[in-house]
Amino acid sequence: METLHLVLNAVTVIFIAATMFAAGLGATVSALRGVFADAPLLLLALITNMVVIPLLGWGIGALFSLPSASFIALILVASSPGGPFGAKLAMVQSGDIVGGAAMQVLLASVGSITFAPTVNGLLTAADVGANVSLDVGALVRAVALLQLVPFAIGLLIRRYAEPTARSWRPAAAAVSNVTFLIVLAGMLLGNWQGVVALLGSLALLAGFLLSAIAFATGTLLATGPPVRRTTMGGVASVRNAGPALAAIGIAFNDQPAILGALAAILLSGLAAALPIATLLNSRRKATTAAVTQDPAGGRPHGPGTGVAP
Repeated sequence: METLHLVLNAVTVIFIAATMFAAGLGATVSALRGVFADAPLLLLALITNMVVIPLLGWGIGALFSLPSASFIALILVASSPGGPFGAKLAMVQSGDIVGGAAMQVLLASVGSITFAPTVNGLLTAADVGANVSLDVGALVRAVALLQLVPFAIGLLIRRYAEPTARSWRPAAAAVSNVTFLIVLAGMLLGNWQGVVALLGSLALLAGFLLSAIAFATGTLLATGPPVRRTTMGGVASVRNAGPALAAIGIAFNDQPAILGALAAILLSGLAAALPIATLLNSRRKATTAAVTQDPAGGRPHGPGTGVAP
């Protein structure tokens, strides 16, 4: 089992780096500027991920009267934004990949600082005592190394060697896709006992609802076209497991019940977010296919296009 965890950790690192590198290869400085210059979008994303979703996790846990271990795990997940699966969901739904990757890195960086006080405040308010104290510097360095650096390298290659970026991007995306499937399978195999132990409880439903409602909330509390709004929803729906795992080790002595609940909640959250992203992708492909193309020139024609049918 220890070997499986080591292999899974290595594959997870490759998945995060490959996903961010592929996103960087498809990014442009002007596109990034458009995201970070949109003050309302940034403000709404921060409020959604730093305030609304943590409170949502607390509310769902209280509503379902979750046992202590599951309640703690749900609060840890809800309080940790910027999960690396956010950029992957942007790819799955054919969304705003550049905006999703940029927002994910920003949220993960800010979340490294806000995570501990948010968790402490919510657990204190819920009368579940725990003093979570984390090395903020280590968390920020992890975000920079695994997410920001690969994204920046891809962005620089796109800016100064665009043909190379275009040729490398399919391979990087393929690595991201394959490792994504391996990470999902590994999460199931490595934590199946904890997941099975929670079958019949409300913890799985709580994780599912947290992710689904976070997806909707992130979409509603965003600006821009629908593609960007649903991308922000996907980023909001998946959370960053790193700080949560660190907190369990430091503040809760790696209690198996909390670790099992964390795995179950993360997996049930992905079970909610992935189908939504897949459905969005299918609808966008159907909309694109519905645009009638001129057989000769491949140009759209029909009412409103200015090209005769």
